[in-house]
Amino acid sequence: MMCSCGKGMDETTQQQDLLKRYQSFYNILEDKSLTPFYQPIVDMNRRTIHGYESLIRGPSDSLYHSPVTLFDIANYTGRLLELDLLCREIGISGFQEKHLPGKLFLNATPESLLEPGHRSGLTLEILLKSGIKPQNVVIEMTEQYPMENFDVMRRAVEHYKSMGFEIAIDDLGAGYSGLRRWSEFRPDYVKIDKHFVQGIHEDKVKQSFVRSIHDIAQGLGCRVIAEGIETRDEYRTVFGMGIELGQGYFFARQQRTPPDFISSELFSCSSPQECGARANRVSENISTLLIKVPDISSDTTLEELHSLFYSRDDLTSVPVLDENEKPLGLIRRSDLLATLSTKFGRALYGTKTVMDFVGQVPVIADKQWSIEKVSKLVTDNMKLHIEDDFIITDNGKYAGLGKVVQLLKMITDLQIRNARYANPLTLLPGNVPIYEKIDELLSTQSNFCIAYCDIDNFKPFNDVYGYAKGDQIIKTVADILLQYADPEDDFIGHVGGDDFIAIFTSDNWKKSCESVLKSFEKIIPDNYNEKDKSNNGIWSKTRSGEDCLYPVMSLSIGVLAPDSSLYFSYGDIAELATQAKRSAKNIPGNSLFIKHRGAPDALPLNAKKSGGSEVA
Repeated sequence: MMCSCGKGMDETTQQQDLLKRYQSFYNILEDKSLTPFYQPIVDMNRRTIHGYESLIRGPSDSLYHSPVTLFDIANYTGRLLELDLLCREIGISGFQEKHLPGKLFLNATPESLLEPGHRSGLTLEILLKSGIKPQNVVIEMTEQYPMENFDVMRRAVEHYKSMGFEIAIDDLGAGYSGLRRWSEFRPDYVKIDKHFVQGIHEDKVKQSFVRSIHDIAQGLGCRVIAEGIETRDEYRTVFGMGIELGQGYFFARQQRTPPDFISSELFSCSSPQECGARANRVSENISTLLIKVPDISSDTTLEELHSLFYSRDDLTSVPVLDENEKPLGLIRRSDLLATLSTKFGRALYGTKTVMDFVGQVPVIADKQWSIEKVSKLVTDNMKLHIEDDFIITDNGKYAGLGKVVQLLKMITDLQIRNARYANPLTLLPGNVPIYEKIDELLSTQSNFCIAYCDIDNFKPFNDVYGYAKGDQIIKTVADILLQYADPEDDFIGHVGGDDFIAIFTSDNWKKSCESVLKSFEKIIPDNYNEKDKSNNGIWSKTRSGEDCLYPVMSLSIGVLAPDSSLYFSYGDIAELATQAKRSAKNIPGNSLFIKHRGAPDALPLNAKKSGGSEVA
């Protein structure tokens, strides 16, 4: 009896609690106590805000702060249409009050279109009261529940379009029927679910999915919006694929009062082609080679390891780790099978632990290391064969294995690609590898100096002595730069013509620059005939017909020592390095102008000490 009474009291309490929740929700609808938040949708090509998505939140101190909870209770209580319209009304009102630029993206649940009380034209009526044109509004068709009545939805979409609204399909790839909705409704926008965007720079499958969506969209005349962009690498990868609209925390979070512009510092690419060149590089590091392979502990027996190899045909090697997940060694499948397959192999060795058998790992590489660095380690180690594996770590802890054959393929592809972008005269890396190198150093906030080298009075020499002699001078400068650069740490590139870039990460960069100038000064006079040597230059006519003495060629080097934490792209660096070069050219003769720890502001164009600059 007491149990029955207690049970009844529990049910009564639950019903009362449920009624309170219902009443709380009804109060929200009646009081219109919802708050609009807005998140920018960015045109990454134009570097402007294309529009804002209106995102509704309930009272912060209630159970219904989350929109998911709000719409769940609305659907359960049969008031989905009422909530849907209220969200649109509040989103429109806030957009108008804040005078936000661009288009307004409003969410609409397809389920509300089937509600008995639904009447077409309500959204348009709200808009007309706010003075917003329907051409500036995009209706996002979100799908929270399975929806199969495509005929009803199609008519609704056609109705919205007839009133001047644009249509977007939200969360493509996450809903129940996204591709079918896309093909049947022919929206103006399609938003790729954030799952396929987050980590896309490290995931080939996600890249293939997004690339396919973009290709289909181009054929249908539909614009793609990448949702959930949170990092610079994700932005670069997505924009590099040609997707021009993006949304996510990288640009701005949803806010009650959102920004009306996006800082230019966030945009490290001037075009999709430029970003694509970086995103589609073979790799800055070996992380793309990483293969997840099960590991074993030091107390594993050889018999247990044999069972693992027997159950996994794909395993060629297995790493042995200590208790801190650090690699102790690597056991190859072929070595183990060769030992255990002898006449008494299993009897002699089966019960022994792997530590009695493991050999020293030939190569252990961190996943952030460059492919060039790891390739050198592999080629320097004569014990490794092309079919072997090597261990990849993440901050010292085991992350996975890499295959030597795949590494060699990557380095070959990289060499072919660098050759494609090389300057045909000097065979030095051209503009694309140069800005990739700068961006790599900026992304890792490495210390480096960039020296912009330019030959003074080169054109008169080239005009008088001929292009063959001129080409020889350019190749001479290339040879001198390579001679005094550290082959391990420094990078020499050829911008074009008589302009060169030297990127120094070694500590003796200033000495290297001074040695380059001395060598150039010593070699160049021998390229003039005796007459020009005695005149210390070439007499020639100016464009106005006047006689002018052009001095013997000299080399100007403008050096920028930037603070990597203050810059976002190679474009910032290139502009300041150019200004440093101009300052060097203002100094007669062979000159070195140095701008120390340049912040993102204009460099002085004179040769005097100013703002941390010096003349050498």
